[in-house]
Amino acid sequence: MTAQGTLMNTSRRALLALAATLALTSAASAQYPDRAITLVVPFSAGGPTDIISRLMAVPMSKSLGQQVLIENVVGAGGTIGVTRIARAAPDGYQLLMGNLGTQAASVGLYPKLAYDPINDFEHIMNTGGTPMVVAAKKDLPVKDFKEFITYLKANATKMNYGSGGVGATSHLTCLFLDSLLDTKPTHVPFRGSGPALNALIGGQVDYVCDQTVGIVPSIQGKVVNGLVAAVPKRLSSLPDMPTSAESGLPEFQAVGWNALFAPKGTPKAIVDKINAAARDALNDPTVKTRLLELSVELPAEDAKTPEALKAFVTKEIDKWVPIIKKAGVTAQ
Repeated sequence: MTAQGTLMNTSRRALLALAATLALTSAASAQYPDRAITLVVPFSAGGPTDIISRLMAVPMSKSLGQQVLIENVVGAGGTIGVTRIARAAPDGYQLLMGNLGTQAASVGLYPKLAYDPINDFEHIMNTGGTPMVVAAKKDLPVKDFKEFITYLKANATKMNYGSGGVGATSHLTCLFLDSLLDTKPTHVPFRGSGPALNALIGGQVDYVCDQTVGIVPSIQGKVVNGLVAAVPKRLSSLPDMPTSAESGLPEFQAVGWNALFAPKGTPKAIVDKINAAARDALNDPTVKTRLLELSVELPAEDAKTPEALKAFVTKEIDKWVPIIKKAGVTAQ
């Protein structure tokens, strides 16, 4: 056989192999899902990311025809769970509910981050914004945010705040507040915002900066003292709590977010199925009502696409990394 003939045979075999792979991928996508799906929440149960994930899991299970199981994989500010999904098989059976901390701030916090938030994932859908609020323990001697600022400046070296871990949204927001006030209270990281809130309720930490999803019930129940909402308008769920602008610190604006991701290489047909199920979940009357009660800012229709999420994550990285670098905060 001539060299040209050998080359043609090799090329033909390569094309046949590619066609077979595409056919198998297409068949797998058409059958997806044929078993349970794991949605990894990279924080402990009870925090904002966990609450949103569990609310969405039930209607998503109904839409997909298979159960969506929540698995909490905690540690290293959520990056352990995220790394697991970055390395998972791209078949749609292991998904991630990432957030501001894991998919944007981590770039500035971890010098040796084990994943690339942009290039190691298929972006599926933004599940909503979560306004940030500052709340203090009940016996902290302040009645509003203005008094809190004065008290914090005078006692910063004696005070502490809890967060969901280094790089978590709760940590970033308090770090942002520190930079605005030029204060350096002690940071007490927990394995999720849920445990941090429990510590606040128990009086083990002085204050937290938390997402509405996790803390609204505790403020409404008056077990913690809600001080300020870091958004332009008052929250419907906490109408008596003033905004940062009303409290003399208008530049203190912070909104967390959570979003769905899959491992890089997950077929577009599968990504589209998950996206459709997530859309159905946010439109489910029970889920929608509950999220709105917790002041979650639901995404507009044009913000629910994979392309919109990828652009949004890129923008958030560009916003938060300089803030982190300026503060000199790193995580190992």
